[in-house]
Amino acid sequence: MRRILILECKQEVSTFNPHLSGYDDFGIRRGQAILDYHRTVRNEVGGALSVFDAETEIELVPAYSAFFITSGGTLAQAAWEQISSELLEAVKTAGVVDGVYFCLHGAMASETELDPEGWLLAETRKIVGEDVPIVVSLDLHGILTDRMIEQSDAVVAYHTYPHVDFFETGQRAAKLLLRIMSGAVKPVTAKVTVPALVRGDELITASGSIRHAVNAAKEIEQSARGLSAAMMWGNPFTDVPELASWAFVVTDNDHAMAEREALRIAKLFCEHHEKMRVPLKSLNEMAAIVKAHTSGTLGLVDAADATSSGASGDSNAILRQLIASGCTARVLLPIVDEPAVKMAFAAGIGTTITTMIGGTLDPRRFTPLEITAKVRLLADGRFRSESFGEEWLAGPTAVLEAGNFTLVVSSRAVNLYDRSFFYAHGKNPARFDAVVIKSPHCQPHMYADWCAQMVHVDAPGSSSANLPYLGHTRCVRPMFPLDADVSFQPQAKLFQRHS
Repeated sequence: MRRILILECKQEVSTFNPHLSGYDDFGIRRGQAILDYHRTVRNEVGGALSVFDAETEIELVPAYSAFFITSGGTLAQAAWEQISSELLEAVKTAGVVDGVYFCLHGAMASETELDPEGWLLAETRKIVGEDVPIVVSLDLHGILTDRMIEQSDAVVAYHTYPHVDFFETGQRAAKLLLRIMSGAVKPVTAKVTVPALVRGDELITASGSIRHAVNAAKEIEQSARGLSAAMMWGNPFTDVPELASWAFVVTDNDHAMAEREALRIAKLFCEHHEKMRVPLKSLNEMAAIVKAHTSGTLGLVDAADATSSGASGDSNAILRQLIASGCTARVLLPIVDEPAVKMAFAAGIGTTITTMIGGTLDPRRFTPLEITAKVRLLADGRFRSESFGEEWLAGPTAVLEAGNFTLVVSSRAVNLYDRSFFYAHGKNPARFDAVVIKSPHCQPHMYADWCAQMVHVDAPGSSSANLPYLGHTRCVRPMFPLDADVSFQPQAKLFQRHS
């Protein structure tokens, strides 16, 4: 029996979010609980398990899983030390293994370690040994550091944005790991770094200009010697030294092909990268659009407070602007505000409370706003996502009605890249004149396919698409669009553990 170690450590942070993430922001699972959970979810580990479960000569060794309940700010030092020590202790006690599948996101950052994934891979490598194959799956918004490639045998990344191929990415990683373990292939990786941070509709892989690079990567994976390939454009909000965009190609011991094809993907990306920005409407312009709107539901995209990108979720900027403008439209909004939720629970359903809302986690950007609202619903905030079935924990949650504004207020941030948070608390966005969407992009059927208009708002926040506003200090400069006249001289860097 070949023993395969299963590890997971995933979080996407915004280092511009002043509210540190903690240990409680992760769902921690060990042993059989990892298998029991992930076999019910269409994510990367679930996809990998579907491959391994079909093999009769495989013994799974589920060691440790730390999966972010939500993205957030930089990981606090104590939390990082606890998670990393628990994970490595689980690796040590797992015994001898023949292969490792390591599910990572790629855009973590702690207070002291700015490449947590690379560090975990290096420490895992020390324990399992130099000859045990390690295959990593990554979000295409991960930060692809040299150390991550050096300490693994191959990397596999998503091909879709909005992300719909979690499960398939895990399957690809698992199949590649089995091929490496059998000795059928000898991976070599080429990586090309592009000094660009990008956002916007052109990154929608089904329709945007990014599809040219992504489709090239898919074609390489289908070729005789192509093992893995992707275009990754990082998380612009994780300001770390190696932040950039990257093309990478993994081949079966074909150095020339890996280098040539990685350069080709990078050039296809660079041909279009200047278009990869978001046309934003000011808060004043947004309010005018809402006031003039007469039919259907407006999608007010507040990507600057996107919790799935690491933002705090406590922005009240759009609410404040709409109130100031005299807005009479019925508007649905999500917001994180634990003190307001506690007040609502203390008062009870049907009561009217006067509370401050917003600015509890990022007070430098958001000033608390006083509202008077009726408590319409109270819940524990525990639900499964609409899109992939993940378990999400928003903490105690209250629905408050403040005149024409309906606020779904959680105690902690959860991902908002689908409608689960609204649905779980009895609200259908389609029944409102406008809905605030705190995600840069969702699958089209969530909002874009039926909203009368999607309005991308230039609001303050730690995941703003207005990238120069954020103030990067760690990433290499010059960097598009932070600097003018950024040149790109493509160079491929080669990596191979065993020739």
